[in-house]
Formats: sequence, C-alpha cells, structure tokens
Amino acid sequence: MPAPLAIIPWPRSVDARDGELLLPRGARAEIRGGGGDPLLARTAERLAEVLPSGPRAHEASIVIEVAPDGRADPESYTVEVTRDLGRVRAASPRGAFYGAETLAQLVEPAPDGSRVPAVRIEDAPRFRWRGLHLDVGRHWMPVASIERWIDAIARFKLNTFHWHLTEDQGWRLEIRRYPRLVEIGSKRKETIVGHARRGPKGYDGVPYAGHYTPDEARHVVAYARERGVTVVPEIEMPGHSLAALAAYPELACRPGPFEVRTTWGISEEVYCPKEQTFEFLENVLREVMAIFPSRYIHIGGDEAPKTRWRECRIAQDLIAREGLRDEDELQSWFIRRIERFLAANGRRLVGWDEILEGGLAPNATVMSWRGTAGGIVAARAGHDVVMCPQEDLYFDHYQGPVESEPLAIGGMTTLDDVYRYEPVPAELTDAEAAHVLGAQGQLWTEYMRTPEHVEYMAFPRAIALAEIVWSPREARDPAGFRARLPRALAELDRLGIRYRRPEDL
Repeated sequence: MPAPLAIIPWPRSVDARDGELLLPRGARAEIRGGGGDPLLARTAERLAEVLPSGPRAHEASIVIEVAPDGRADPESYTVEVTRDLGRVRAASPRGAFYGAETLAQLVEPAPDGSRVPAVRIEDAPRFRWRGLHLDVGRHWMPVASIERWIDAIARFKLNTFHWHLTEDQGWRLEIRRYPRLVEIGSKRKETIVGHARRGPKGYDGVPYAGHYTPDEARHVVAYARERGVTVVPEIEMPGHSLAALAAYPELACRPGPFEVRTTWGISEEVYCPKEQTFEFLENVLREVMAIFPSRYIHIGGDEAPKTRWRECRIAQDLIAREGLRDEDELQSWFIRRIERFLAANGRRLVGWDEILEGGLAPNATVMSWRGTAGGIVAARAGHDVVMCPQEDLYFDHYQGPVESEPLAIGGMTTLDDVYRYEPVPAELTDAEAAHVLGAQGQLWTEYMRTPEHVEYMAFPRAIALAEIVWSPREARDPAGFRARLPRALAELDRLGIRYRRPEDL
C-alpha cells in the first residue's frame, strides 16, 4: 500500500500507485512551452530547491509541459509520476507553477538522492479568490518581509495578497502628486501602549514612520506575479482617512488641523463629499492603478461615521440636490461615483460590507467581514462576494489561551475554527453561490509591531485557509490535515517564517 501523501492543499483527485521515481544527484527539471513567462522561471527555481544537488544530469527527470487549452481552468494541472519520469501538464504557466509546487511537496530524501512516490494527481481550485490580507497602516512592514510573506502564501496556492495601505494611523504609499501624504500622513508622533479598549492608556512617546515608494510597490507587484499572486491595493474612503486629512485638511468637513491618529479605533473625521475631494481621490487612484495592474481596487468603505456629514453644509446640500434619503445613501452615492471612475479605467471596485448600506454600487464586489449576512445579501442581489467573517477568518484574534499568547485585539479563532469554516453559506441557492469568489484571511496590525509577530499570527491558520479555498468541500478531513501539517510547517521553516506551533504537534 502506498504511503500517505503530505500535500496541502489536498488535490481534487489523487491516485497513489505502487513504486517510486528515484532522483539521482544532479537530477534536473525541463520546462516545455509557456513562452518564457516569468512564472515558469520561478517554477524551475522551486523544483531546483528540492532536487538533490550534484553534477547536472543530461536527461531530465521531471518535465513541465505548458499547452494552452481554452477549455481548462487556467489554474488546473495534472501530475503524473512513474518509475521513469515525473511529469506536470498544465494549460497555463500558473497551472504549471501549482503543479510543480505539488510535486515539490512529494519529494523525499533517499540514500543516493531523492525519491518521489508514484502517483497521478488531477487538480484545480474550488475558488478563484484565495486571499490573505495585511494591514500596514497601523504598523509598516519592510519590503523584505513582504517578499517572505508572498513566498509563504504562494507555497500553499493562495493567489491574492490584499495590501491595506492607508489608515487613520498612517498613509503608506507615496503618491507623487500629493507629497504631503508621506511627508505628514505616514508619520505619527507616538503610539498607544497596551490595549486600546481596556486598562489605563499610555503612549510610548516614540515617533513612528514608514512608507513605500512607487518603485518599491512595483517591485512587490512583480515579485508576487512571479509566484502566481495578484496584489490588490486598498485605499480607504470615505472613512479611516485621518492620515490623509492631516496632510490635506481642506478635504475634511470641518477646519483642521488634524493629526495622524496615535491610538486604535475609529476616527469621526471622513472625507467631505465635495469636488475637490473627488479630484484628489481620482488623482490618487490614477497613480495607484499605474502601479497595481490588479483587476480589483479595494476602496475600504467600512466604519465611516456619519457625524461630520450630518454637520456639514456641503454634505447636506448634496443629499438634498441628489434626492438622497440620508447619510447612508450619501455613502452609497460616494462609492458609486468612485466605482464609475474605476470602471471607466477598466477596473472593478471591491469594498467591505458596509458598502451595502444605502444601496450597493452596480458592479461592486463585497467583502463580507461582519459575519456572513452581508455576503448573503450581496450574492442574492447578483453581486460577487469574498467571504471574510471575523469570527472565522480574522487572524488578529487570539489562537490559544490568552495568558500564554501575545497581546491581540480580542476574540478567539483557532486553527480548527479556520479549518471548519465553509465559505458558501447554506442559505444560498446554487446560482447565488456562484457569486462567492472565495475567502480571505485578515491581519489587522494594531497589536503586531513586527513581521515576526505578523507571521506568528498568520501561520499555520493561513495554511488551513489555503485548504478550504482550494480543495473540494467533500475532501475536508480534519484528521488528515493535521497528519499532513508537519510537512507544511517544515516548508515554513525553510522560508524562515516564524509561526505558532500547534500544541498537539
């Protein structure tokens, strides 16, 4: 009987066979087709990492074949390993990359090289949006740590990096037209110490700063693309905008000056819905789109208090002029205007589920974070949805006993909680369920000052997420996942990722 295979995420179809392919020292992989796509160069590098070193063999032991097929899922692949050859077939470079990743997970050391068990695997993802979010507004993370992050998520076939770049506590992307966004907006005078919601409040008295240049952001985009990952930028509006208003107070509903926020939580200050604001936001988004080729641009839309709009003559005149019922409909009007701008530039708007309030923009995609209700409403209305419920997929929650874990925002989301999560709500019909693009894990960094802390909070929960968004629902196997997890953790060790080791491993 063939030994169990330690593959994560588990493939759609696995036919384990007797025998194995022996890879001598110097074994090499050969790529055929694909037109020199940079993703294939990374595919070759990935296989080189696991093949036994030695004098280069003349004959290829592993062949990667890319043959376009308009009928196939572009992320699908087939792996076939016999005693003579390991072969990956795919219709696209991305499928080949995923097939090679699966094959790499099968390689085991042998006395005189390596071995790969004989097997045939046919595979394709269940969902097309398989994401992980990272907030760098509260705490900035170096580019090198972002690269390590992308390497880790790509290893488990996650394909979307949602990069949350602006917040009340810091604007992190340089916009050439508006230099004060980083000169002023990327810096706060100090940071709260301890938990913002409980205990006495204190501040560290240490100035905090950090931002990315356009070239650094383009580098991250290219680095991700070479690993099959799309970077989706988030530029928050109309709320969570205090850092921008500190830089450009004329965009607010009341006179400044304002300061970049030094504590966590929600600011009452929001963008004023006047023409000057929309000129600013459109100019910002033009520079963002020039850096990020992603089809989707995330505009936030969450936690936008309406107090300032209720007090603002410009906002109230706009409500009357446009025949809007209230400030919720004003937010919808605001989002619809931004959506039209993005659509005119060939992009699609995605926002948190608060964009449902007051009426949803016609082609908006909803990220359902306040449970699943928003996702259900949006899918029933024919809108695409990414499921991100905080109860199951917020990785800033504790993952073990509070007394033995680093300070976190609250909540409890264990590895098992993540693995049990089902992205398609039972309430949806098959037609409505087709609007569920996938799911995404969130990391808000109020209480994560370092890349190492971020990684500790993300992994291995992100590995459980990877399996639930890739593997067939009927293949969900908690015991099998736990048995395969040590191999995945060894991959994190090789990448230098600091993760939380489950108590039972």
